[in-house]
Amino acid sequence: MDSRLLERHAEALALFTDRVHAVRPEQWEAPTPCTGWSVRDLVNHVTAEQLWVPALVGEGRSVADVGDSYDGDVLGGHPAVSWDRAASGAKAAFHEPGALDRAVGLSYGESTAAAYCSQMTTDMIVHAWDLSRAIGADDTLPGELVEFAAGEVEPYAAELSGSGLFAPPVEPPEGADPQTRLLCLLGRRP
Repeated sequence: MDSRLLERHAEALALFTDRVHAVRPEQWEAPTPCTGWSVRDLVNHVTAEQLWVPALVGEGRSVADVGDSYDGDVLGGHPAVSWDRAASGAKAAFHEPGALDRAVGLSYGESTAAAYCSQMTTDMIVHAWDLSRAIGADDTLPGELVEFAAGEVEPYAAELSGSGLFAPPVEPPEGADPQTRLLCLLGRRP
């Protein structure tokens, strides 16, 4: 399981990296499928998430220890470079021998690093679609990543819209493919 999880994580990082590097200068303020978020807001969110990983997984620090270090703008004047650094640090932390067996203290309590990695991977997969849509790139997600994300969110999908972080699910069209079903489950309108 660990090797498959790390493979999916690396694939999701690569996909999101590809999309970040495809953003043209005039697209950073473009809207995304995430209500109220521009392309820059979306990339900033995913970048900040990656910045947490070395501290929580690699160093064993708590959310309280890290505090508000990654609040606000973490992209600076070179968003793609900032993303690359954050992605590299997250990948290195998750790929350390034994890292996925560690406990991590998250905002909602203690979790395994493997569960945290799964959540982070799923978030990158879905946000890669959001970013693709926003910049007019191919928004087809690799089938293995769709399958992974669906397996991650289906057990708690009913609770997602109540969190305030996701729009309510959308009824998928009859005969929808797995990607469309996943996106509809997460409140996207493909």
